[in-house]
Amino acid sequence: MSGITRSYRFVDYATQGYLLLVGVLILFFHQGRVPHFHLFLLAHVAGILAIHAFVAGSARRPGNRFFSFFRHFYPLMLYAFLYRESELLNLMFVDRYLDPAFIALEERVFGFQPAIEFMNAFPHPLISEFFYMSYFSYYVMIAGVGLTLYFTRREEFWHFLAVLSFLFYVCFLLFIFLPVAGPPAFFMEIPRYLDQQQLPYYPLEFPPSATSGPFFHVMKFLYATFESGGGALPSSHVAAALCVLFLSWRNLPRARYLILAATVALSFATVYCRYHYAVDVFAGAATAGILVPLGEWLYKKY
Repeated sequence: MSGITRSYRFVDYATQGYLLLVGVLILFFHQGRVPHFHLFLLAHVAGILAIHAFVAGSARRPGNRFFSFFRHFYPLMLYAFLYRESELLNLMFVDRYLDPAFIALEERVFGFQPAIEFMNAFPHPLISEFFYMSYFSYYVMIAGVGLTLYFTRREEFWHFLAVLSFLFYVCFLLFIFLPVAGPPAFFMEIPRYLDQQQLPYYPLEFPPSATSGPFFHVMKFLYATFESGGGALPSSHVAAALCVLFLSWRNLPRARYLILAATVALSFATVYCRYHYAVDVFAGAATAGILVPLGEWLYKKY
């Protein structure tokens, strides 16, 4: 067992710790607001045991490709599931989405709704496609940097995976306590405890010229399939992109300026494409500014 324990890395402790913490929250605070809560508890226990099985199997059979693959990539596979799970848990501590407060905050800070006016001011198809492509680059950045480090600098891959996972888990936890749907509340059905009929600008129409390109339809499919309602604050896209930029800056010097440009474009795209309020972007940057150094410290310590 001691050899298996030594095979644990910070990302394993962080993932199991997140599953345990959220499981405890569900157990004590579901209060009838989480349907079939016992299935969530079962899934969290199964996840903790599965991670131990991957670590133990990889330690005992280092040449086994099955254990090796899941040992390295299971956190990346979990992100989408844990992100969607946060939507099902985000009414344990509040009884409704918090969008009206953040819509009012946008009005106070900017005097208008940036997520509405930005696209309306620049509805040209080329501009729209550029921003939707920039938003899509989020997935390419994470996968591209991760795979590059995996095949070229394996220890830095673990570093990348640990800090990125730590950041994501804290964001997912925040989504459970702070359910904010973001600008999709103006134009998509948000059925759980948000009276959209009372929101200003609802139902919001998109300029036809901004919705004609292929990247718009790619992101429409991805958003409908994988994105989580209530996961807007902070913007995990901005936070994760800044994390990837930070970790790739010293390890992938040939790509650093390309990733920098993609991160800047993505940050504007989150508002232009009407996925986030502008304050979500600033919150995402602040989140990265706090969690990336903290994740670095924890990774080096453990």
